[in-house]
Amino acid sequence: MEIILEKKSKGEPKFGTGKKPSLSDDDSRRLYTNENPKDTVRVKFRTASDVRDTLAKKTFKSKSHARQSQIINLIHQRARAAYKNAKNPKVKARLKRAYNYACKRKEASKRKTIRLNKRKKKLKEDLVRELVREIIIFEMMQEKSSLV
Repeated sequence: MEIILEKKSKGEPKFGTGKKPSLSDDDSRRLYTNENPKDTVRVKFRTASDVRDTLAKKTFKSKSHARQSQIINLIHQRARAAYKNAKNPKVKARLKRAYNYACKRKEASKRKTIRLNKRKKKLKEDLVRELVREIIIFEMMQEKSSLV
């Protein structure tokens, strides 16, 4: 009996894995991959009005709450890093306003997440209560039919 083992060729990684091609594949090297370009939202965080405009865009508003939270978190992190690294006092003041606005929106997003989670939990509890009622009614109907 002869067993032949073939070495699996390493090509492009599958999309969605977040992996980049190996260094040997210089021709197909992707330094940055945007695997879902339709999900892209261009962000600006130079000024507070830039942050406001970014968060008011149709492309931002059309995303789910989870995706919006990710985008807000990204803006918050970038504005914080830019503010902390700024040397010019005027630039630092401008970035501080943008950072403070991003902080405010991030906190609002956290409150909405908590509110949505509470609503989801309440809906699950209500569903369980309704199912228990239905089971009790069904069992009572079975008992009545068996008595007749």
